[in-house]
Amino acid sequence: MSTSGMWGGRFKGSIQGMVLEYTESIEADRHFARQDIRCSKAHAAMLGRQQIITDQEAQSIISGLDAVEREIEDGSFSWSRDLEDVHMNIEHRLTEIVGPVGKKLHTGRSRNDQVATAFRLFVSERMQEWRRNLLRLIRVLGDKAEGHREVILPGYTHLQPAQPVSLAQHLLAYAQMFRRDVERIADCQDRVRVSPLGAAALAGTTYDLDPEYTAREIGFDRVFANSMDAVSDRDFVLEPLFAAGMIMTHLSRLCEELIIWANPNFGFVRLPDGFATGSSIMPQKKNPDVAELMRGKSGRVIGDLISLLTTMKALPLAYNRDLQEDKPGFLDADYTVSLSVAVMAEMIEATGFDEQRMYAAVRAGFLNATELADYLVGKGLPFRQAHHVTGRIVARAEEQNIGLEDMPLEQMQEHSPLIDDEVYAVLDYETAVARRESRGGTGPRAVSTQLQELRAWLDGQGDNGGGGSV
Repeated sequence: MSTSGMWGGRFKGSIQGMVLEYTESIEADRHFARQDIRCSKAHAAMLGRQQIITDQEAQSIISGLDAVEREIEDGSFSWSRDLEDVHMNIEHRLTEIVGPVGKKLHTGRSRNDQVATAFRLFVSERMQEWRRNLLRLIRVLGDKAEGHREVILPGYTHLQPAQPVSLAQHLLAYAQMFRRDVERIADCQDRVRVSPLGAAALAGTTYDLDPEYTAREIGFDRVFANSMDAVSDRDFVLEPLFAAGMIMTHLSRLCEELIIWANPNFGFVRLPDGFATGSSIMPQKKNPDVAELMRGKSGRVIGDLISLLTTMKALPLAYNRDLQEDKPGFLDADYTVSLSVAVMAEMIEATGFDEQRMYAAVRAGFLNATELADYLVGKGLPFRQAHHVTGRIVARAEEQNIGLEDMPLEQMQEHSPLIDDEVYAVLDYETAVARRESRGGTGPRAVSTQLQELRAWLDGQGDNGGGGSV
């Protein structure tokens, strides 16, 4: 079938069905039909305002676009693959509704600047959904931290027991990761919300357009500076894809810990039944499938970014049809990020913590060794020497299968006469946590400060992220 009604004046033959199937993009770009209509209405209003078409023609087009939008929303709109993309489908139906005046909508406009504008608007709106879901997750993490200030667990480096930390501080570390994601989205928006409409195909246009007016009508903050860049730039997809990759990376790290903590050998968390599955052969199993799937999906979202970077790296100016491949990856990342963040918020809210298992793990790993070294420094011993003395005492305790806090005083004094019976208060795990009140630390006052700062930041977002008390 020929598509000459839209662009085929130069062509004598018809496009082959196989080629049409290969080149159409309707399954991807129909997702931003509403944004395309919004941009077209702004363009029509501008054409009338500039007297490029009459006011009556502009109003007829806008009314027709309203009718098309209603058909799309109620599901009665008939999509045609023969019309290639969302833009041609909408324009074709518009012309059916309002007559030949519908063909004037494309005056001063190319599909190149049209698709870039509509897709930018879609990307911007989807990032707002990411932001809302992230705020909800941050609030849940903050609420969980608020309720577990007194709980301590092993802090790890190299996945080896390191020092005792507050569970509240541990959860707030993830809140900070997702806070950066929210801030990254805001930074991306500054460059996404730039209107390319008015750049036309690549060289600009001879019509007296008003790009600033259409940008304001659409809701964008700025307009393009260079028409060639405006139609060929896809930074507005790449940067959000990077943000998506970071969000999924942070989610994946949290999933990794939940998976480890849910293992009975750790037993730190009790995964809710609604976020776990069983085994078809082993009745005792409770598998953290949701966390595993989310960890796995992070790789696909990162792949969406790498895929588009690879597509972009060799494209000459200006528009190339390769850019049609910018949409499937973003749609995949958008769906995955939006749902993953929402699921994580619900999963964290429903997850329980086994405080006794956490405390038992603290006692099993010599996590108060640093306290002993600091104690010796306080007695005047240089830190490096205190480190060696403490290491020898740890080795002695390990041979006896006891904790440092259980070692007789005379045995410790064999390694340093500076040690006296005050050491046992220092070796207390709760005391070890409480002493670390430095900025961002795990002590109670430091954690309280972090919670207060998080509350203030959330309050400043203009969105409570789904309620809660933090």
